[in-house]
Amino acid sequence: MSTHQPSELPRHTSVAIVGGGQAGLSLSYHLQQRSIDHVVIEKHHAMHAWQNQRWDNFCLVTPNWQCKLPGHDYSGDDPHGFMRKDEINRYLAAFREKVAPPLFEGVAVRRVAPRSAQAGGGFNVSTAAGDFTADQVVVASGGYHLPIIPRLAERLPAGITQVHSEQYRNAASLPEGAVLVVGSGQSGSQIAEDLHLAGRKVFLAVGNAPRCARFYRGKDVVDWLADMHYYDMPVHEHPLREGVRDNTNHYVTGRDGGRDIDLRRFASEGMELLGVLKGLDGTTLQFATDLTQSLDQADKVYNGINASIDKYIDKMGLTTAEPASVYQPVWSPEAERASIDLATAGITAIVWCIGFQPDFQWVEAPVFDGRGHPGHVRGVTHQPGLYFLGLPWLYTWGSGRFSGVARDALYLAEKIDALRLRDEEPSAQSANLPAYS
Repeated sequence: MSTHQPSELPRHTSVAIVGGGQAGLSLSYHLQQRSIDHVVIEKHHAMHAWQNQRWDNFCLVTPNWQCKLPGHDYSGDDPHGFMRKDEINRYLAAFREKVAPPLFEGVAVRRVAPRSAQAGGGFNVSTAAGDFTADQVVVASGGYHLPIIPRLAERLPAGITQVHSEQYRNAASLPEGAVLVVGSGQSGSQIAEDLHLAGRKVFLAVGNAPRCARFYRGKDVVDWLADMHYYDMPVHEHPLREGVRDNTNHYVTGRDGGRDIDLRRFASEGMELLGVLKGLDGTTLQFATDLTQSLDQADKVYNGINASIDKYIDKMGLTTAEPASVYQPVWSPEAERASIDLATAGITAIVWCIGFQPDFQWVEAPVFDGRGHPGHVRGVTHQPGLYFLGLPWLYTWGSGRFSGVARDALYLAEKIDALRLRDEEPSAQSANLPAYS
């Protein structure tokens, strides 16, 4: 492996990359291609989240052919399959071996701050292993830092086991009894399915997450959307513009070869669906009566995506193996429950699946909005030499995924190289030569 000892941190480097996941290593790959000296600083170990924050039956929701890290396309024998957790980690381990980044693991970055022009410019970087300076800094630590758990969790009975989605591993890791899953995005819906398939009684508090089909008219929906160039659409061309970054991902699964996640079908099989969790009174949980609305809206998005595929098929004059179709609900709630008593329902565990919030407090630069999200254009901030990489919809849908991070990393590598070359040019006055642009 290419890990360096913390004591080997340089006193200065051209580029400091904070984060040793697929984003940080993708940028390292492109910087090496340009012979730009740099370091990759990782708080835990490379690819930590993939190894330690995914449940046992986790698998990709995008087909393997979309795994396109720089110089490391998926090369297995199942391009239209979905790698499971152990396969994903083997793929990433091979990528790390190929990149051989100048990596420092187990080193937490405590502070990044711009230096004054009088001090030479660039950035001061303070870490648990010592301080150094860098001409440019790339924050590649993602945007999922602090697990979101509502304050009402503090008032739940002590006997209730509570875990966040990043801590969930399998049904057997939770105590016997019913499980309440809060949140129906990708993680929540898949964890609810995992528990359901394991034979557990599951209550699922459904939010406003949309859903999509796994396969439609004889092909994976991802393949259709790729043909339609959806994944090449930059954020500034999306109908929602930067608002798309706040969207919840559509729920679907790659499990067992890939299939839809149909919460209505789960309900018909015994899973109990509820509205959004609103409060807690003693041992009684209170829910909004918005389940019907949430399910209908998710189905509307599902059918809308399929309808856009129908239009594409008609426009291109394609012949498909299957005709157009519209999803028809297999189950609808007769009445919505507004409350549940934990003891009466037999709930012994709660899995919180309501996401994460970013934590960039250690970056002391005026580039953040009121919610702590960095302002940038394709990862480039208005603070010269400060960049972000690996965030959802940094530039396209694939920016936070294996499919698009290579393109983003290449773009930033070019920006970094251009700024480096500009800063290295002698001034026209000192060189007594005319300046050319």
